[in-house]
Amino acid sequence: MIFFPTDLASFLEIIRQNGEIAYSLIFTWASSHSLLLTLFAGYAAHAGVLQFGTLVAVCWIGSFLGDVFRFWLGRQFGTRWLKRFPRIEGAVTKAAVLSERHCIWMILLHRYPHGIRGIAALAYGISSVPWSLFLLLNLVASGIWAVTIVSAGYAFGQVSEKLMNDVSTSLGFVMLVLFLGMSWLLSRKLDAVLAQQAAAELAAAKISQAAAKRSDTPRGRRGKHAREKRPRKQ
Repeated sequence: MIFFPTDLASFLEIIRQNGEIAYSLIFTWASSHSLLLTLFAGYAAHAGVLQFGTLVAVCWIGSFLGDVFRFWLGRQFGTRWLKRFPRIEGAVTKAAVLSERHCIWMILLHRYPHGIRGIAALAYGISSVPWSLFLLLNLVASGIWAVTIVSAGYAFGQVSEKLMNDVSTSLGFVMLVLFLGMSWLLSRKLDAVLAQQAAAELAAAKISQAAAKRSDTPRGRRGKHAREKRPRKQ
């Protein structure tokens, strides 16, 4: 048995020798939609140390149950406890703003951006999204995520195999690190786009609320009444 891997091939051999532990860890990380570990698991499936079908099922169930638990937390406890965790509160607020107008798309896509994928379901639980709709969309979204990310890692294994003959070479390790790094950067980019969209929608909501308050004041009501009384031009 290999205790201290010195290269990629040795590390993959450890995974093969401890398959049950590996699947348990992958299940745990999939519950938080860990992108890099799931991609690497797909790569390991191509190397033959994990079963592709079993891996997809483990990631699917883990991702689904993780969001169900977070949805329940949001529905059960609301936002009271978030004051102690400013970073989580900010991410939940961002997800909540976006889910107000894009509920379906958010549930289908929130697993990919870096900043909200692990906590977006809290925002859905706090919102008025019904359990039935969330469970249905979450089941579909977690399946798409599991198949997509595991397949991406598997496909990278196929491509890298064509470029080299020995996965234990330094080139193989460098290629894997670059692939995982690019995937991480893409998830951060998606998160930045969502953050900009959330900020724009929050600003628009504040402007709309301010306009509503002005029109509700006595002066605003008089102005509105005067405009309604003004005769139209023939």
